[in-house]
Amino acid sequence: MTTLHQEHPAHSHAHGPECGHPRVPHGDHVDYAHDGHLHREHGGHWDECEPGGHLPHEVHEHRHGEGCGHPGVLHGDHVDYLHDGHRHAEHEGHWDDH
Repeated sequence: MTTLHQEHPAHSHAHGPECGHPRVPHGDHVDYAHDGHLHREHGGHWDECEPGGHLPHEVHEHRHGEGCGHPGVLHGDHVDYLHDGHRHAEHEGHWDDH
């Protein structure tokens, strides 16, 4: 999976453990869910951290939803669920790994 490098302009808020936004483990770094976006610190600025391409999460039998036990974070026009260090989003009858 390729992650696109897109700087988030004019992002004056400094994310961190006490900022109040959900921490989302993502590979070798941590994203912060904020206003429907996922931000990561990169080279002294904040980037939008979005996957490139479509990556189905194979053999995912768990149904996410309200009360499933996994935190939901707003991501654009849908909700991702944080599960085992991944973000899962429902997509056309399966779950994508964001």
